[in-house]
Amino acid sequence: MPPGPHIENSLRAMRLGRGWSQDDVARRSGLSRAGISAIETDRIVPSAAAALALADAFGCRVEDLFRLPRRASSGIAWAWPPPRQPARFWCARVEGRSLAYPVEATDLGVIPHDGVCRAGGFEHEGRFDPDRTLVLACCDPAVGLLAAELMSVFGIRLVAVPRSSATALARLGEGLVHVAGVHLAKADDPEGNARAVRDRLGPGYRLLRVTQWEEGIAVSPSLGLATVRKAVGSKLRWVGREDGSGARACLDELLGNRRRPLPLASDHRGVAEAIRNGWADLGVCLRLVSEEAGLDFLSVRTEDYDLCYPERLKGDPRIEALVSVVRSPSYRRALGELPGYDSSRTGEMQPVV
Repeated sequence: MPPGPHIENSLRAMRLGRGWSQDDVARRSGLSRAGISAIETDRIVPSAAAALALADAFGCRVEDLFRLPRRASSGIAWAWPPPRQPARFWCARVEGRSLAYPVEATDLGVIPHDGVCRAGGFEHEGRFDPDRTLVLACCDPAVGLLAAELMSVFGIRLVAVPRSSATALARLGEGLVHVAGVHLAKADDPEGNARAVRDRLGPGYRLLRVTQWEEGIAVSPSLGLATVRKAVGSKLRWVGREDGSGARACLDELLGNRRRPLPLASDHRGVAEAIRNGWADLGVCLRLVSEEAGLDFLSVRTEDYDLCYPERLKGDPRIEALVSVVRSPSYRRALGELPGYDSSRTGEMQPVV
């Protein structure tokens, strides 16, 4: 295995995603542990025979483990159209396609863009490798913890676009994102999220448990509301959520046949901001967001929050890294310290059949 030209190397991410040690990989591939270590740290480039042996050990393609750096490509298409042009975009490879994602406000703050589209022409500056970018559609306000771990441990960039559970699943089914965040089931309905995925997309998906989180009513402290019953029975101003979101399902459960509130907030933090700024008196969001905004919180229910991805992406190094991070002690510890987040079952896997 002599030195050679630089190649992109996903061996460590694949190994950690399987929970294997370097000795495990050495035993399965017939290579030495020292050789595995040298390949992972880019001190040597594997020979064709070594690369084939490693791919066989992982049950994947050689190009899933090793590949030449990609040149900027003009073969880019919009995942969904931008509201206007010029438009900055992020770029990711999703099942063989180079997709551009219009830059938008996210829970990750300002993420450096990869290029600009002007008059329909993509100027791809290639600031980050599309094959090392994972696209997640979700409404988790704590997604920054996941992004930080993916980058620090595996060098994988997370682009997390804010979407409701129903919209996230729709984009996943269209092949426009790698992963969708889903919270459409109460904690006492363990098959709820799997059923929601199966009804919308069919079988062939996996659910990776992130947390059970607390959802309820955020209330302006000046109102002094102490119970859910008093909040629901009041004639105060509610802020709503869109159809297909877990918060909307919770709101529908609370209000029954009563007229749905307007305006609608786009996410959990939008609900809290509407209340904090005096545009509404109460609304449904997560305990985490309510407490961060300094609002009172009336707990309504606990929900399962899962990450859904297609079975066919199981060998993708980005998915392997995602599973590894979610199951890592550091991520679980940080998650469990958040108000209303329970990490006792974080990392559990459920197939959708």
